[in-house]
Amino acid sequence: MRSARCVFHFFVNTDLQRLIELQELDNTAERLRKRIDEIPAEQQALDARLAQRAAAVDAVKQQLAANQTSRREIEKELAAVQTLLSKFKNQLMEVKTNKEYQAMQKEMAHADEEVSAHETRMLERMVEADGLAVELRAAEAALKAEQAVVDGERARLDTERAADQRQLETTQGERARVASQISSDAMRVFERIAGTRKGLAMAEARDGLCSVCHVRLRPQVFNDVRRNDQLIQCESCSRILYYVPVPTPAS
Repeated sequence: MRSARCVFHFFVNTDLQRLIELQELDNTAERLRKRIDEIPAEQQALDARLAQRAAAVDAVKQQLAANQTSRREIEKELAAVQTLLSKFKNQLMEVKTNKEYQAMQKEMAHADEEVSAHETRMLERMVEADGLAVELRAAEAALKAEQAVVDGERARLDTERAADQRQLETTQGERARVASQISSDAMRVFERIAGTRKGLAMAEARDGLCSVCHVRLRPQVFNDVRRNDQLIQCESCSRILYYVPVPTPAS
């Protein structure tokens, strides 16, 4: 709906003039209410972003914890094999036959292989831990940066919501003032149409059409609407029609 605040001198019927102003106030209030209702969802989305970063940090910490657990297990296994190898070396001094000596050498060789395998696994876990430590620092830095962004966005949204709430209260007060100046019959028509047309009770008649439902008006109806001296409803959508003359270009 084209703003009519600056063209009210075209309206002969004061109810019509004030109903247009009332519609603009209702539109503003609806826009503000919608925006206020949207903000909590946006804040939840910010929290979800932050939770995702925090989850990434936790995931790396869990990997590091698993790595440390694995290293402790390897250390225990390595210590057990080294103890066994030491035992074999002591026993080697006590063998009496060549067969016993060869058997002991075989056991020691197998133990040496296990020690080497455990040491390799330990080295792999250490390299993995170094990589995870780097990954954790990066994840924590990303979380810290995200926290700063989220804090800033939440503060901005809080400020916006407070400002919108104040503007909504002002708009509602102005609506009450304007409504008090409209006749009861005109208000009843307006409220009835607004209740069935999603809050939009007014429609500009433009180029012979209702600008909301786009149905062509009968020529006589359009001519009557152009006088702006009575409440005329669109025969198609029932909205109250008004006319704003097209400004004549300066010569």
